[in-house]
Amino acid sequence: MSDTSEKEQPRGTEQPRRRQARGERRIAQLLEAAARVFCSAGYTAASTNAIAREAGVSPGTLYQFFPNKEAIAIELGDRLVHEMRETYGEALAPVDPATPLEAAIGSAIDRFMAFNTEHPVFFALMHGSDIPGRMAESHDQLHATLIGRIEDLLASFMPGTSPADVTRTAHVCLGIYKSGLELVLAHEGAERAAYIQEIKNVLIRYLEPLVGDRLGLG
Repeated sequence: MSDTSEKEQPRGTEQPRRRQARGERRIAQLLEAAARVFCSAGYTAASTNAIAREAGVSPGTLYQFFPNKEAIAIELGDRLVHEMRETYGEALAPVDPATPLEAAIGSAIDRFMAFNTEHPVFFALMHGSDIPGRMAESHDQLHATLIGRIEDLLASFMPGTSPADVTRTAHVCLGIYKSGLELVLAHEGAERAAYIQEIKNVLIRYLEPLVGDRLGLG
């Protein structure tokens, strides 16, 4: 009895699959190059020619996949937003009330910093004044969802606190993180680690009197 298993593929399917795989690799190559260009030059000053040159391809090759710089930024931004959502889902997961405040904040900050230092283009694109409209909308949605997650986490450790106060605290926490992030990305090595620790210290000192004897304090 002949074997008509998964090894047999319809004729003509292998070549399109190879072309698709090559295309995905080329797109990844272009997006990585664009990330470097956007970080070094900024979105406005970046050009498709510079991105193609950084990727080691001709502008014509780039245009086979992206019609313009905005399309590249949007694709890059969409991928980063998706990954960022996964990151804050892990970083802002419910915390055991026995966890010390210092440990809870440290764990969350480390996850967010790991993402942003691995993908500095996220900050460059999402916090620029000249980003494409669709990216600005994605950033606003991400910001609103992130604030909501921080509010939920804070509310569980600040029972009896009014929703308005919880919201205000969540905005201050996120504002402290964002302000510190710019300093972190401007440094490397031991100095970067020192700035990350400073951000943790500020958040701990801010939240200690609000959380009180909950979350491992007292």
